[in-house]
Amino acid sequence: MIDIHCHILPEVDDGPQTLADSLELARLAESEGITKIIATPHHQHPSFENDGFSVLRKVEELNEALQKANIHITVIASQEIRIHGEIIQHLELGDVLPTTPGGSYLLVEFPSNSVPHYTTRLFYDLQMKGYTPIIAHPERNKVFKEDPSILYELVKNGSLTQVTASSLTGHLGKKVKRFTEQLIDANLTHFISSDAHHVKERPFRLLEAYSEVEKGFGIETVYEYKENAELLLGNQHVQVGTPEPVKKRIGLFNLF
Repeated sequence: MIDIHCHILPEVDDGPQTLADSLELARLAESEGITKIIATPHHQHPSFENDGFSVLRKVEELNEALQKANIHITVIASQEIRIHGEIIQHLELGDVLPTTPGGSYLLVEFPSNSVPHYTTRLFYDLQMKGYTPIIAHPERNKVFKEDPSILYELVKNGSLTQVTASSLTGHLGKKVKRFTEQLIDANLTHFISSDAHHVKERPFRLLEAYSEVEKGFGIETVYEYKENAELLLGNQHVQVGTPEPVKKRIGLFNLF
């Protein structure tokens, strides 16, 4: 398996605080059948700043440590980029990294409680430059939950999204799980990844999440998500179903 969103680098954000912690997290990944991890430390976050050059160096160091520890995981350098108006300029400077070296996909994080007013224009400009934004964990964004049509418009216009394994397993609450399932049902998400930070508090749960997808949507959907991660790693076009508006649940009182 491939995990496209993981905070495995040590001493850079709210993930592992030591190299030993990173190696422990990598061993857990290996036990789940994960072979490749895209490292996505927070960048341009209010609390963390991880420029592209420092991330590349950290990933090289971690891959060397993984080899010495006989852990069969390959780590690829990228970032979880907090949305900001200068992303294109920072890409050109090498400060912002795509999901793969020389690739065309960008993992973009929104604030938990907002969607910036310039998002549509920024994403259009990125696409005109040949980049495809991947919205990280939209199921945890307050604005998208309250008005899913905003996310629908972004996806309809060419953006992709990635949901978190723990959202599907119910570890982030029943409401988040339900909304995540609605996004899958409406073809509004294209990847499942761990967003893992720690072995105990925020682990991978990818196997469990794929099991939930299989139960609710069939094994073909599982294959699609896994294949999309592989296609992403090869910087190829991912599988995209026709997006649909999220179907709102009809309550008892809406029937009268």
